[in-house]
Amino acid sequence: MIVGIVGRVVKKEPTHLHILTAGGLVYEVFVSLQTSAAVKEEKVSLYATQIVREDAQQLYGFADALEKRMFDTLIKINGVGPKVALAICSTFSPATFAKVVEAKDVAMLKRVPGIGPKSAGRILVELAGFSVELAGEGGAGSSQARQEAAMALESLGFKKEQVEKVLSACQEATTEGLVKEALKKLSR
Repeated sequence: MIVGIVGRVVKKEPTHLHILTAGGLVYEVFVSLQTSAAVKEEKVSLYATQIVREDAQQLYGFADALEKRMFDTLIKINGVGPKVALAICSTFSPATFAKVVEAKDVAMLKRVPGIGPKSAGRILVELAGFSVELAGEGGAGSSQARQEAAMALESLGFKKEQVEKVLSACQEATTEGLVKEALKKLSR
């Protein structure tokens, strides 16, 4: 799995870059308009998400780790593919998108090309608990730990709403500590 790419930009378009790596390979990397605008120099280092499909292998690059996390979260939603997720990343910064999700602003989300009222509503419902993580509030470490703890608890079979409620009452700072504290509260 490719999680980052470093190299020299040999071709730049608004929605994709061709990056020549030190190994001599040129990769086509799809980027949001935000990342495209952030790439000013020839040498570039991007966070990346690789998507492997039956008919294609695609690489999506991000100048910002929060934008990558936003993209990765969006593509997990049923009906939201990489193109729509990239359109959302092009339209909103992670902090702005977190505010849109928090406010449940369907009208703002419908401004994104390819998103209608049904899709906007579904995205807002699915992302209800992710606004803090996307905005990066509360310190990067603590939100990362809470997100990892939530994923761990959900993988154990607990409901998303139940996990969010319990984690909001937890005091621990580490992923391991949060999981242990949450499990104690959930077992009552």
